[in-house]
Amino acid sequence: MPACAITRNTWVRGSVCAAEPFPNNGQMIMTLDASTAPVAINSSARPCPPSDAAGPDTSAAAEESMPTTADGKTQAVPDATNGTVDAPPTPRPSAPAPTSENSNPIAPAGDVAALAPECFRDPAVRLSGTVDYFMYENFRAQLASAPSEGLIVIELSTLGGDPEVARMMGEDIRYHTEVDPKRRFVFLGKAAIYSAGTTFMSFFARENRYLTRGTRLMIHERKLTKTLEISGPLTTCIANVKATLHEIESSIEIQNEGFANLIVGSRVTMDEVLKKAPSNWYLEAQEAQSLGLIEGIL
Repeated sequence: MPACAITRNTWVRGSVCAAEPFPNNGQMIMTLDASTAPVAINSSARPCPPSDAAGPDTSAAAEESMPTTADGKTQAVPDATNGTVDAPPTPRPSAPAPTSENSNPIAPAGDVAALAPECFRDPAVRLSGTVDYFMYENFRAQLASAPSEGLIVIELSTLGGDPEVARMMGEDIRYHTEVDPKRRFVFLGKAAIYSAGTTFMSFFARENRYLTRGTRLMIHERKLTKTLEISGPLTTCIANVKATLHEIESSIEIQNEGFANLIVGSRVTMDEVLKKAPSNWYLEAQEAQSLGLIEGIL
């Protein structure tokens, strides 16, 4: 296995032509054709069903020997010894051919091995600073020039910024993950991933989140600074107050959606996040890993 193995599957070059029991010791023989493309052998897949050691299957011949009625159905035959009626034998279903559960070596399938540090030597996208529209343009430019297949590492260091820009960047990751199955997008946080940076990280699956040693995460609620001036007819005043209330309610829903994405597959509950986020929840990389929020630490 290479150091940058993507999944726990074993990858060999060639195609599996046959898998039959060896007559002497029962070992499996696999015939490989070196001229074909790589084939995935899923280590978690069930082995090929064993052949019938007792000889050829005679159930089909037995069924053919049974008398049939005019409509083609098998007719029961009385047993001459005790007068009972023997039911026709049930044909034995053929065993399904073994298949590979994950023929794609890039897309995670819930059983993804941790990446080696060497896989992060040259990130395809490097971002640092405030999460804003300038970062978004830089992100889009680097993403456009990233390789068309394989591992795509996105490195980020930020003290926060615009959460809506972070969501825009995250939606780009989600989209390309779905339409580019040959690419695996992995997040690498360095030094500080605060606020909007954590929002962006939440768009990556947990097995695709990594932090460098000593990195801190900061999770908090969205902030709102707004002065509401009430002036004019009373009905207009009510409309202005309701508009502000709706803005707050909608922002809370969006915020909680991000929290829910962040904790998927972890040991953190939504109640815990909602309790700690208002006072800024800081987590060191080791704690984040122990809680299941990230996959690994470099």
